[in-house]
Amino acid sequence: MSVPSPSAVRAVLEAGEGILRLAPTWVPRSFLMPGRRLRLHPDDYYALGAHRGGIDERWFSSTTPAANEGAPPDEGLSYIVDHGKKAFTLRDAIAVEGANLIGQEMWNRYKRWPVYSKFFDNLGPIPHHMHQSDEQAALVGQQGKPESYYFPPQYNPTGNSFPYTFFGLEPGTTKQDIRRCLERWHQGDNGILHFSKAYRLQVGTGWLIPPCILHAPGSLLTYEPQWGSDVFGMYQSMVEGRVVPWSLLVKDVPAEKHQDLDYLVEQLDWEANVNPRFKDSHYLAPLDDPALSGDGFVDRWVVYGLVHGKQLFSAKELTLQPGVKATIKDPGAYGLIAVQGSGTIGKMRLHTPTLLRFHDLAEDEVFVAAAAAKQGVTLTNTGSEPLVTLRYFGPDVHAHLPAIGAKA
Repeated sequence: MSVPSPSAVRAVLEAGEGILRLAPTWVPRSFLMPGRRLRLHPDDYYALGAHRGGIDERWFSSTTPAANEGAPPDEGLSYIVDHGKKAFTLRDAIAVEGANLIGQEMWNRYKRWPVYSKFFDNLGPIPHHMHQSDEQAALVGQQGKPESYYFPPQYNPTGNSFPYTFFGLEPGTTKQDIRRCLERWHQGDNGILHFSKAYRLQVGTGWLIPPCILHAPGSLLTYEPQWGSDVFGMYQSMVEGRVVPWSLLVKDVPAEKHQDLDYLVEQLDWEANVNPRFKDSHYLAPLDDPALSGDGFVDRWVVYGLVHGKQLFSAKELTLQPGVKATIKDPGAYGLIAVQGSGTIGKMRLHTPTLLRFHDLAEDEVFVAAAAAKQGVTLTNTGSEPLVTLRYFGPDVHAHLPAIGAKA
């Protein structure tokens, strides 16, 4: 598809009164196993071919391409829907009309929508891994990746095979311990989880994970607001009997460092990994926001807190009871996904699907431009059950963001 003209983008934006309908964005991972809770038709989890892997992610309001081997250039990118068809990507729309979509300040600083979110849905645990910092990722022409997790009840009818996540390293672990794990890579399980601790995942809660911290996510379906990058390094050589190739450890490492075990160990933020109060520093309990709650509707923070002193992303969950209408004003643009119920957002229908085919356009996802968010968006629950939405924001949007450890 060709890059849209500014007038074409403005026309779609005006028609939706600042709200853009987005098509579902499905992403496969060749090294993972689908958890089958994405509400995708069972016949379509391998719609891109078994060689590409099963679909275990759906990305939201994404302008970040997926770093998958053999992927087309638009894999991971969200498409704007106009008159029942995919018109152009959100990335291209922002490239030509950035200030009108994400706000002048964010456009001036980043020249892009610098974040994205996803549903991550795996059958079991995935390897203990980290995401590089900006400084480390810059060595291979990329950006670092802090990320966050929230476990929505509506998409977790079952915990699948391992609803626990290993985080960091046990206090007392040495760099030499982890170096020896890397030395044992080709001997089977390298034993890195012997030096970590698993936490039982709780539906309706979350975590905030800065770069350079090891984590082995468990098998709850996870809503993941994060920075717009797809860098990572896998530090675990085998998961559930499946081999993790060395290439996934070093894919975002300079070529001359691919066999440098000391460099690979030094990528880790050691103090953060061996933090004896890890949960206190990273766990997110949901927090009601009285300023945006009222009779029959509740808005709550589900992702909040700072990453190394910076507000990079955040997310909220809005619940409206049947028959309730609420106008929500936010200080910046956001991506929104409905996870339960039906209703309207502005003049658009909002409907949570039961089952989608791979090419279905759906009516559960939108991107709300900055001006519309600030003016206020009206949501109405027209169904017989609660209407629940998740929306995530980019950097430096909120004047006041709860700190990790804040109490309700």
